[in-house]
Amino acid sequence: MEILIILLGILLDRITKIWAIEVLSNISQVVVIKDFFSLLYLQNKGAAFGILQGKLYFLTIVTIVVVMGMIYYIIKYRPSSKLIRISFSLIISGALGNLMDRMVYKYVVDFISVHYKDIYYFPVFNMADVMVVIGTALLAFYLLKEEKYGK
Repeated sequence: MEILIILLGILLDRITKIWAIEVLSNISQVVVIKDFFSLLYLQNKGAAFGILQGKLYFLTIVTIVVVMGMIYYIIKYRPSSKLIRISFSLIISGALGNLMDRMVYKYVVDFISVHYKDIYYFPVFNMADVMVVIGTALLAFYLLKEEKYGK
């Protein structure tokens, strides 16, 4: 199950980023919902929210270490919880999707823009980021549930 989630996540990320490169890089943006949601091509040379700009090697090493640690945990401990296996798989697929960008392009392709008119713009992101956030939220839910109710 974990391998399938990881492979499908990477595939979804690659397809959407290739589309963004081929279509969005040639136009300014595609407005999906006026004053709220649009698609635009952006090259992110940092991490989430634009932090650590230009730290390509550091981000690459950290990603590899985290992914290897998660894979090691899954293989060694074989968690019985589907929720933890799914959360780790989503985080791994998102991390690998952005890692591939860093290795191939030297930046991460971002293209999803959520904003409120011209007043507030959430940092532009991609499908790999969505998978990492969902995986992390599921992991947090699992840990909070375990803390409250025990095993």
